[in-house]
Amino acid sequence: MTAYGMNENYDSYRMIDLESKAASSSPYELVLVLFDGLLDELARARGHIEHKRYQQKGRSLEKCLNILNGLNGALDYESGGETVQGLARLYDYCIYRLSDVSVSLEVAGIDEVVRLLGILREGWEGVSAARG
Repeated sequence: MTAYGMNENYDSYRMIDLESKAASSSPYELVLVLFDGLLDELARARGHIEHKRYQQKGRSLEKCLNILNGLNGALDYESGGETVQGLARLYDYCIYRLSDVSVSLEVAGIDEVVRLLGILREGWEGVSAARG
């Protein structure tokens, strides 16, 4: 089996695993599943850049941007107040940084986004635990 075929099989497994987790999750747990998938994909994008696999880098960053746009689009702007406004600004900043990384190929931008999202993920984990 080629490396591409193994990667394709792994992607299929990940998709099934993600769908399974999403189907049995509360809204807060679903956000954590999305964050975990996003952080995993950011690690893959970083590896693709380091190994000069630019086509795969593009697909990985596109997935990351789609997840960030989805998280941003799910925010409740009507009743969320300053918290939602802050999250929207953070998501927008991460989108901006990843768009820049796509062109500049500077992995420091990915590292910054991973740090920011890691902190944010911890907050969502606390909310999920408090609600659970």
